[in-house]
Amino acid sequence: LDDRRVELLEGIIVEMPPEGMPHAVYCSESVDYLKNLLGNRAKVRKAHPITLPNDSEPEPDIAIVRTPNSQYLTHHPYPTDIFWLVEYANTTLRKDLNEKKRVYAEAGIQEYWVVNLEVPELIVFRDLTTSQGGGTTNNAYGSETKLVTGNISPLSFPDLQIDVSKLFTISS
Repeated sequence: LDDRRVELLEGIIVEMPPEGMPHAVYCSESVDYLKNLLGNRAKVRKAHPITLPNDSEPEPDIAIVRTPNSQYLTHHPYPTDIFWLVEYANTTLRKDLNEKKRVYAEAGIQEYWVVNLEVPELIVFRDLTTSQGGGTTNNAYGSETKLVTGNISPLSFPDLQIDVSKLFTISS
């Protein structure tokens, strides 16, 4: 599997499609933009694994995680280390809006963003709700917001203003 793009979702090895050019460029631009905005307040990781309790080890396009980075020498970030996750979607939109959203919510990820490159728009999932049923506890996102312009402040950094349009534009 070393030469294939795969991730682990709920105990199943899932093949990931090759990263297309627009996906790679916009994602890299956003990593640079977020690193500049966040400075030393958080670490911005591009396409590295995270470890979730539901037998999942996905590789989100961008993970904004706690510092120091040295702690990740012994383990990938856990949900308690993660401020928010970002997935860039073109061919993977359905998967990102369904399976990944569910997996991230069940793991307790407080905030999840999907950048839809087809429209383009930012889809923000927040407000985790917990329900009990059949002896299990389930988390789900209680709100979904779509943005094309304007600013957004991540839940973990309410003082930070992120220009939504910079998530799907290229700096000159």
